[in-house]
Amino acid sequence: MRGIEYRGLARIEGPVVITRRSRNVGFNEMAAVYDRDGGRRLGRVVDMSGDWTAVQIFGSSTGLSADDSRVEFLGRPMELRVGAGLLGRVFNGLGEPVDGYGEIFSSDTMDVNGLPINPYARTYPRDFIQTGISAIDGMNTLIRGQKLPIFSGNGLPHNQLAAQIVRQARIIDPGGGEGPDNSQPFVVVFCAMGVKYDVARFFLDDFERSGVLASVVVFLSLADAPSLERLVAPRCALTAAEYLAYKRNMHVLVVMTDMTNYCEALREVSSIRGEVPSRKGYPGYLYSDLASLYERAGKISGSSGSITQIPILTMPNDDISHPIPDLSGYITEGQIVLDRELFQRGVYPPVAGLPSLSRLMKDGIGPGMTREDHKDVSGQLFAAYSKVKQVRNLASIIGEEELSDSDRRYLKFGEKFEQIFLSQGGDENRDIGRTLDLGWRALAEIPREELLRVRQEFIEKYLDPVLAENR
Repeated sequence: MRGIEYRGLARIEGPVVITRRSRNVGFNEMAAVYDRDGGRRLGRVVDMSGDWTAVQIFGSSTGLSADDSRVEFLGRPMELRVGAGLLGRVFNGLGEPVDGYGEIFSSDTMDVNGLPINPYARTYPRDFIQTGISAIDGMNTLIRGQKLPIFSGNGLPHNQLAAQIVRQARIIDPGGGEGPDNSQPFVVVFCAMGVKYDVARFFLDDFERSGVLASVVVFLSLADAPSLERLVAPRCALTAAEYLAYKRNMHVLVVMTDMTNYCEALREVSSIRGEVPSRKGYPGYLYSDLASLYERAGKISGSSGSITQIPILTMPNDDISHPIPDLSGYITEGQIVLDRELFQRGVYPPVAGLPSLSRLMKDGIGPGMTREDHKDVSGQLFAAYSKVKQVRNLASIIGEEELSDSDRRYLKFGEKFEQIFLSQGGDENRDIGRTLDLGWRALAEIPREELLRVRQEFIEKYLDPVLAENR
């Protein structure tokens, strides 16, 4: 059904066209802009006042004339066609198929802006996800329904880490599950925003090589795509995830890269609209805009499906206090921080021990979920590695030969912790038992009387056999 059509534009400012405000036009409503030759360009209502409406075009405004153009308001928000045929498909940032197989066969559509979720309907996340990566499983555990971003920097292996998580992530069901290892697999929704073609190709090749491509939905908005497409892409991806999770009862893992490119596009659009900038030129609503994406993760009562989010963002100049990681840290339930110094020393994955955390970890580990000693081992590793940082700083001032025997043992622990616990091959998939055993092997370097965060019964059960083996 055609909507109301208006002839003539008040003015054109880059990709934004401004026309007289019409009645019954809503924010985020779709619009079609026609040039003098009848060419049609889709856009979205991005601003309104009492006298005018601003429509941002998905693409360029080249060739449009203020006098000869016309705008048709379509009377509906932007929608994504959803159905069982989503899996294994590749779409652009606007949700249009780009893999050559045409539209999916379905009459169902969903608003890409999502629907508000009643907080009372949310189910608290408690299910342990085994990623096979010791630095995450052992110390920064990922929980089903959690949003746990990766804070990285240019040149760090965040893409490799995300691809490894996609390949290996499993929901461990201690009471018995679907697979022989009591685990349940994920379907994956992957969204790339403003990335180069080689990055997108890396993920697609990795998905195909590892055999998971048939259970992945891909949304690609590459670096040469319009800014507004980058803003729409994660919303399309999360809409697909909501359909798979809450309509099809699947466990969905959403990987979004790079959130910094998304925020840069948001700043660009805000500048075009003449809005008053906030910190570092970003709009004042950056926090609420990011929250509108991150908060679409979770578990909802009445559905056995779930959405777990792993957004990736590259921190400008490795600055964790930059507005993008700073605000993301407030919204999400922790973060995985990649460390450039560890990376330069050849440690993969270079997960920083102290800035990284998972706020939901405490509710997804322990007896019946992972292992009885998990909480104690994790706490002791954090405390010991914190002491390592202090001892290394001291050694840089007075020299290692002036350190006490206890401090030297902490240095030895730090080296062993980084080499056998943190460091692992890109294809190595460790179960949680192996991860905790390696944690005990690293803790064997610390004087026994300083193991204050682990219970004596666990020392006797797990540490003493390691010490006996080392004699």
